[in-house]
Amino acid sequence: MMEATDPHRILRLVGVYNAEGTLRGELTYWVGARLGRAHCALCVITHGAVRERSDWRQCRDGLPVPFITFHRDDQPTVVRDLLGEQIPAVVAVTGTEHVLLLGPDALESCDGSPVALVEALTTAAASAGLMWS
Repeated sequence: MMEATDPHRILRLVGVYNAEGTLRGELTYWVGARLGRAHCALCVITHGAVRERSDWRQCRDGLPVPFITFHRDDQPTVVRDLLGEQIPAVVAVTGTEHVLLLGPDALESCDGSPVALVEALTTAAASAGLMWS
């Protein structure tokens, strides 16, 4: 049995949106996205025009580990230090480290599909030598 500190065992996934989490930030992103001035590939995958997509919830709920999300301004310091300006992104949290799985280009390649996101996460985790808990 693997311990929680196993560096190869994914305990959870952390997604970071390329948007601010404040009410003003959310409104700014929403308007900007409709005018073509703002874009977040992770937002496109997880949210419709106003709320979370049901097909995303279904895919997320099927993952073997929790998937939690943050915005640019409220992400944990350790994630911010890892990503810098490389957002949106998805990070795997293991018992000992944080590992970037998908950056902006990889998320863009999912073309708005929650299923493609899960497939990309599975491939990236295997490539990084990580396994699901």
